[in-house]
Amino acid sequence: MRCDLLSSAHKAMAIAGLMLAAALASPGAIASPSDPFDQLKGDWKGGGTVWPADGQAKKVDCSVKYAVAGDKITQTLRCTGDDYEVDTTLKLTDKGDKIKGSWNESVYDASGTVTGTAKDDTIHALIAGDKFSGRMSIKVSDARHTINIVQFNAKSGIYRLATSLTLER
Repeated sequence: MRCDLLSSAHKAMAIAGLMLAAALASPGAIASPSDPFDQLKGDWKGGGTVWPADGQAKKVDCSVKYAVAGDKITQTLRCTGDDYEVDTTLKLTDKGDKIKGSWNESVYDASGTVTGTAKDDTIHALIAGDKFSGRMSIKVSDARHTINIVQFNAKSGIYRLATSLTLER
C-alpha cells in the first residue's frame, strides 16, 4: 500500500512539474515575436486539481515566478495541498512557433523534456521524463493561463486527465 501511494505521489509531482512547463510555454502564443515570454514576467498565483494514478483528486494552491531574458524563460513553481507538494524549475526557449526545454521536480526527483508548438493563444506540448510522459494543452487569455495535462499509460496505451490548473496575476 505504501509503495502504491508513493508511486502515485511521484507521478502526481511529475505532473505538477509539467504543469509549470506548460505555463512557461504559453507566452509564445500571446507575446510579440521579438519577446515571446514578456507576458509571463513576474509572479502568479492560482490552483486547481491533480489526479494521481490512484484517481483520488487532490486540490492544490500554487505560486509561480517567471524570469524572462529574450526568448528564454525560467519558471519556478510550487504547489501544495493537504497531502501533496511539488517544487519545479522549468527552462524553455521559444524559436518561432516551436518550444523546447527541460524541467526538474525536486521533491520527487523527477526530470524530463518539453517540446511542442505555440500558435495563437494555445500551446500543445509533448512531455517526456524519467517518471512521467504525456501531453499538455495551455490556453492563454488576458492575465490567466489554463493548463490541462494528460498522462500516458504505456501498459494500456491510454491517456488520462492528470492535472487542471488556473494561474492568475
